[in-house]
Amino acid sequence: MAVITVGPKDFDPTVEMDALLAGDGDVGGIASFLGIVRRGRARPIDAMTLEHYPGMTERAIARMAAEAETRWPLDGCRIIHRTGRIPVGGRIVLVMTASRHRQAALESTAFLIDWLKVGAPFWKQEHFAEGASHWVEARGADDAAAERWTAR
Repeated sequence: MAVITVGPKDFDPTVEMDALLAGDGDVGGIASFLGIVRRGRARPIDAMTLEHYPGMTERAIARMAAEAETRWPLDGCRIIHRTGRIPVGGRIVLVMTASRHRQAALESTAFLIDWLKVGAPFWKQEHFAEGASHWVEARGADDAAAERWTAR
């Protein structure tokens, strides 16, 4: 059963890993993805604000985690997604899966982060250094990354 957290509170990846390891002792590997707010090169930003629709977002993520659990033999899964204003360098998202075998952990983590990008209802606003801001549009590259999992 996946642990899903959505909210403004920052997290410590090592604490989350320890929590994922606590249990049966059959975990052979943990894979993770940690998303960070990046400054950007063409037009640097100072921060990003993430908004969501409470309840709907958690349900969407839970469906993705359930799909991952049917595709791979997972022993644990933790998904944390922050909301609110996050400065450059701040942690946005953590996807962490545990399995007896590395391939299952690696593939399920990639699956989950690809689907989070396109299937979890978050709205992102970038705040530029000069004071302007804009809402981030969906990207075709993210759709293509998620699409590769539908053929399997």
